[in-house]
Amino acid sequence: MSQTRFINPDALSKPPGYTHVVEATAPGRLIYLAGQLGLDREGKMSSDFRLQAVQTFENLKNALAAVGGQFKDVVKLNNYLVDMKHLPIFRQVRDSYLPDRNRPASTTIAISALAREGALLEIEAVAVLPPARPETSKPASSKTKARKGRPATKTARRKRR
Repeated sequence: MSQTRFINPDALSKPPGYTHVVEATAPGRLIYLAGQLGLDREGKMSSDFRLQAVQTFENLKNALAAVGGQFKDVVKLNNYLVDMKHLPIFRQVRDSYLPDRNRPASTTIAISALAREGALLEIEAVAVLPPARPETSKPASSKTKARKGRPATKTARRKRR
């Protein structure tokens, strides 16, 4: 079972909204989420920073859900803003999505531009989830069915012997 510890050493300043050190002990699944922008499903993007930030976090939430994760599983955020004047709004939106305790490690930097014109922020994330559960057995597909009375798999052949 994987374990995750969130640590703010006494020798470091108290961080505003993130954790200085996150330790993940395997086994588990490391999930890397590509940088997300404030694009909706149709590829449209608002020119408003707050709306872009909300959509960006919604996109991260949906990406996490695709692998059975939530924001509580995120251990690292990398935040890219085109203008640090938006930092207070960014923090408000971020804080509304993250759990109150055990915040991920985080880095926020200002950059001159993003690859998508009009994008005002991009966020990438790393999450740690428990090991995947074994899938339930599925019916054999037509390609794996036994032919001419022979079992389809080595396991089935062993059982038949």
